[in-house]
Amino acid sequence: MMHVEHVSAHYKTITGPVLAIEDVNFTIHDDEIFGIAGESGCGKSTLLKILYDVLRFPLELTEGRVVLEYQDRDGASRSLASGELHKSWWNAISYVPQAAMSVLNPVYRIDEQFFETIRKGHGRIHKAQPRSQIAQYLRGLGLPETVLSAYPHQLSGGMRQRVVIAMATFLHPNMILADEPTTALDVVVQRNILMMLMALQKEMHNTLVIVSHDMGVHYQITDRMGIMYAGSMVELGRTNEIFESPLHPYTEMLIGALPKVGDRRPREGIPGAPPSLRNPPPGCRFADRCRKARPECTMSIPKLREIEPGRFAACHLL
Repeated sequence: MMHVEHVSAHYKTITGPVLAIEDVNFTIHDDEIFGIAGESGCGKSTLLKILYDVLRFPLELTEGRVVLEYQDRDGASRSLASGELHKSWWNAISYVPQAAMSVLNPVYRIDEQFFETIRKGHGRIHKAQPRSQIAQYLRGLGLPETVLSAYPHQLSGGMRQRVVIAMATFLHPNMILADEPTTALDVVVQRNILMMLMALQKEMHNTLVIVSHDMGVHYQITDRMGIMYAGSMVELGRTNEIFESPLHPYTEMLIGALPKVGDRRPREGIPGAPPSLRNPPPGCRFADRCRKARPECTMSIPKLREIEPGRFAACHLL
């Protein structure tokens, strides 16, 4: 289980800080697939970096913390907070980045990179035994053993992505964070990647957190999801309930813009653009684009609160 406790963060620039995440507060449960959705630039990937404890300049955590509670391989209860989570990389928590080539070293073969992942999770290793185990694991994921002797550039985009997922899941972590895992892949490969992630989560009974701007991805595989806008979480709940009856006006417009099979009517997008987070406006960040906005919406920032059992939204109209 992971607790995200009132997290705020910004990016440092030469002209001053730029808000990235603002007072994000929620819990990710054990053995679930949790999705984070929203327009590009809303803070999804930045939030995932904070969850993984990758706080590198210019990103800086300004308030709050992330706490991961899990059981280690001996069954003992463990708890790690922001600043300590890196100690559990690959073992308790692992990360699948947006582009496979950003994590695969082009000058090393795949087997060498697997050994490095295992070393980080387990310490010293003897390469002979892990290679046979890795080969068996890859075969279970539909990848031939020959992949281990290949360099990243010798593999297709889909195979590279599956290799990265295999590396991230080989040590059976309690939580997997996947950032846009189907980006730049064709629809057939996208489906295979999603089915692979779902099968692994079901087999391991761990938690999968998936970031995607594609609402269809969330509809297909997630149990619960959070909707982000301009650095804040504006809605959270069970995925099927959000799609059936969205609470926040932004979520409603986001879902309303999705194409529907057999419906040839033009889809209406969301007018305007998200606000600049260098100097964000007062009140609700979505007020300027919201058809339902009232004067009070521009006066104070709405807090994420429980509107219905298990359903949360940050809106003055609710």
